[in-house]
Amino acid sequence: MLSSLARGVISAPKRVLGGALLVLIICGVLGSSVAANLSGGGFSDPNSESAQANQVLSDTFARGGLQVVIRVHQDGTADIVDSPTARAAGEAIVRELDEMSFVEDPIVSAWTNPEAAGALVSRDRASGLVVTTVSGGDKEAEENGKKIDDRFTDRSFAAQYPGVDVLVGGQALVYSQVNEQTSHDLFIAEAIAIPISFLLLIWVFGGLIAAVLPLAIGIFAIIGTTAVLRGFTVFADVSVFALNLTTALGLALAIDYTLLIINRYREEVQGGRDRDDALTVTVKTAGRTVLFSAVTVALSLAAMAIFPMYFLRSFAYAGLAVVALAAAAALIIAPAIIALLGPRIDALDVRKPIRKWLGRSEPKVPEPEESMWYRSTRFVLRHAVPVGLSVVVLLLVLGAPFLGIKFGYPDDRVLPTSASTHVLGDELREDYAQNASATVTIVIPDTRGFDDAALTDYGQALSQVANVTAVGTPVGSFVDGQGAGGPGPNMAEGDAALITVSSTVDPFSDSGRDQLDALRAVSPPGDATALFSGLAQQNVDNVDSIIDHLPEVFAVIVVTTFVLLFLLTGSVVLPLKALVLNVFSLTATFGAMVWIFQDGNLGGLGTTTTGTLIANMPVLMFCIAFGLSMDYEVFLLSRIREEWLKSGRTRADNDHAVAYGLARTGRVVTAAALLMAVVFAGIAFSQVSFMRMFGLGLALAVLMDATLIRMLLVPAFMKIAGRANWWAPAPLRRFHDRFGLSEEGGHDSRSTPKTEVSAGLR
Repeated sequence: MLSSLARGVISAPKRVLGGALLVLIICGVLGSSVAANLSGGGFSDPNSESAQANQVLSDTFARGGLQVVIRVHQDGTADIVDSPTARAAGEAIVRELDEMSFVEDPIVSAWTNPEAAGALVSRDRASGLVVTTVSGGDKEAEENGKKIDDRFTDRSFAAQYPGVDVLVGGQALVYSQVNEQTSHDLFIAEAIAIPISFLLLIWVFGGLIAAVLPLAIGIFAIIGTTAVLRGFTVFADVSVFALNLTTALGLALAIDYTLLIINRYREEVQGGRDRDDALTVTVKTAGRTVLFSAVTVALSLAAMAIFPMYFLRSFAYAGLAVVALAAAAALIIAPAIIALLGPRIDALDVRKPIRKWLGRSEPKVPEPEESMWYRSTRFVLRHAVPVGLSVVVLLLVLGAPFLGIKFGYPDDRVLPTSASTHVLGDELREDYAQNASATVTIVIPDTRGFDDAALTDYGQALSQVANVTAVGTPVGSFVDGQGAGGPGPNMAEGDAALITVSSTVDPFSDSGRDQLDALRAVSPPGDATALFSGLAQQNVDNVDSIIDHLPEVFAVIVVTTFVLLFLLTGSVVLPLKALVLNVFSLTATFGAMVWIFQDGNLGGLGTTTTGTLIANMPVLMFCIAFGLSMDYEVFLLSRIREEWLKSGRTRADNDHAVAYGLARTGRVVTAAALLMAVVFAGIAFSQVSFMRMFGLGLALAVLMDATLIRMLLVPAFMKIAGRANWWAPAPLRRFHDRFGLSEEGGHDSRSTPKTEVSAGLR
C-alpha cells in the first residue's frame, strides 16, 4: 500500500502539492475564527454533584452561574460604607448590574445589604465588595464577566467618582483572562519555537531547503487542525488550551516524521539507489514507521475522550486531528516536495561555506559500526547491569516527590500576579474576614419531608462547623448556632430550598477540604437529599471524577500500546518492557513537577504555588508524554527489528541489532527530541501557571526519554533479555505471522518471507 502511495506521489508531485495547497487554503478559512469560539473553562465533570446542584440553581432559582466580585476602594476613608463617593459608586454598580440581563439575583453589596457588610468590607474598612453571578456557562459567562470588567474599570465610570478605584474579579473573569492570556502566550510560544527550531533544523539537515520542509509540514497540520476544532465547536464545547497542543504537537511531530523520512531517503541515495527508487523504499520503510507511530500516539491521546471534562476531551480532539494530519502530510506532501526538488532538496547547505572558511574538509559519513552511537551502545551492552540499575535508581529518586502529589482546581492564582483577578483574589484571601469566593452552596431539591423547625436545626448545626462565619437558609440566618437575622432573598422556590455557608478558609486548602467534610457530615433534615456546590465541592468532584476514570484510561492506553507493539515486533516481552520503562520515565518527570510547581522549589519558576497541582494536568501530560515516548520506541524498535530479521537470530545478533538500530536512529531520535523539547519549552514561557508546567514537563519528559531511556535503559534491558526479547507464545506467533507487519525493507529492499516475519523464537 505504501509503495503504491509513493509511486503515485512521485508520478504527479505538482498535482499533489496543488491539492495540498487548496486544502490548506480551505482549512485556513474555516479555522480562522476558531479562537473566538473556544472557552477557558471545562475543568468540571458535568455529571458531578456540584454540576447537578448548579443545574437546580439555574433551573429553579435562576442563579448558579460563575461568580463576579467587584471591589470598590478609596484611600484615606475611615469607612468605605459611610463615604458618600464610595457609596454612590457602589450603588451605581448595583443599579447597572441589575439592568444587565445576564446578571443573576441576588446582587449583594456592602452598601445595599447592611446585614452583610461585615463580610463584604475589608478589615481596614477602606474597601467594599459587590458580589453576584452571571449566566451563560463557561463560554458566555466569561464573555459576560469581561463586559462587566470593561464597564466598571473604564475611565468614564471612574471619572464620575474621584478617588475611588474599582477592580473586578471572580471565576467568570478568571476564565476570560485565562483565555486572553493563553492567546497571547500562544503567539509568544510560536515566536520562540519556530525560529529556534528552524535554526536547529538547519544544523541537523545542513541545507536551508531541507530545513524548511518540516516547518511546512507542521504548518499544514496546525492549520488543518484549527479547521477541525472549529468544526467541533459547532456541537461541543472546546477548550482554548487545545490550540497550545495543536501548535506544539503539530510542529513536534512534523519535525519527527520529516526527520525520519529525509534521513532514510538520504541513506538510500547514499547506498546507490536512484532518487525515485530511494523515495519509494523510504515511504515503504520509514513511512511504515511514521504510520505506526502516528497510530500509537493518536490512540494514547484519544484515551482522554473518556473523561467527561471537555478540557481533557478537547485535547483528544486536537491530538487526533493533528497527529493524523502530520502523518498524512509526512507521507504525501513531504515525498511530493522531495520528488519535485530532487537533488535540490540538499541545496543551500550552509555547512559547506562554514567548513571552507574554517579550512576543514568534507567529513566522511561513517559506517554505522564506526559511529559514536554504535560504540556507546556497545559500552552499555558490556555493562548492562550496572548501567540499568544506576538509571533506574536515578529515576526513582527523581520520582520520589510524586508520592506526595495533591490535586487542586484552577482559580485566579493560575494567572500572573499582575492580573486583576489575581490581585483581587489575594485581597479576598488576606484582607477580608470572609472569603467571598469560598461560599459553599447547598441545594435541597425537595423539602416536603420535613418542617421549618428541622431546617432551622440544620442551619444551626452547619453554622457551628469550624471557620463558618454565617449560614443563610429560607427560615433565617445563623451564626455560631444562634439566629442572626431573617432569610436572604430567593432562598426558597416551590419545594426546593437553598442554603449558603460563608467561610473564612481557602476552598482549595486542606482546611477547606476538612471544612467541606465537616459540613457534609451534618445530617440533612428529614434524610433529604442535599446537593453541595461551590469551589471546594467542585475541587473534590473534579479530582474524584479523574481518579474514577483513570483505570479505564490506563487500560485503553496499556492494551492498545501492547497490541500495537506486538503487531510491530511479534514479541510480548518488548511491549511489556516499553510500558515499564515509560512508567519509570514519567514518574521521574512528575516528581520534578511536584517538587517545583506544588512544593514551590526553585520559586515555582515564577508561578504562584498553592500546594496542589491542577488535577487535569498530570493526566494530560501522562497521555501526551506516553504517546510521544511510544513515538521514539517505534522509531528505534522498527530499525532494531529490521536488522534482527536479517540476522541468524543468535544472542550476539540481538546485541548487534540493538547497537545497529541505535546507530541508525540515535542521531535522528536525539535531534527530534531536542527539537521537540524546544517546541514544548516555548509553552513553558506561558504566564498561565499550569501551562508553564505543561510545557516544561513535556520538554523534560521528551529529553529524558530520548537519553536515559532510549540510549541507556533500552539497550541495557535488551542485552539482559537476549533472545528472549523476541519471544511470544506459539499461538501469538502464528497470529503475528498472519496479521503482523510483514512489509520489510532494508538497504536491499528485499521483503522478508512470510514464514520469517514472526519475531518469536523458533
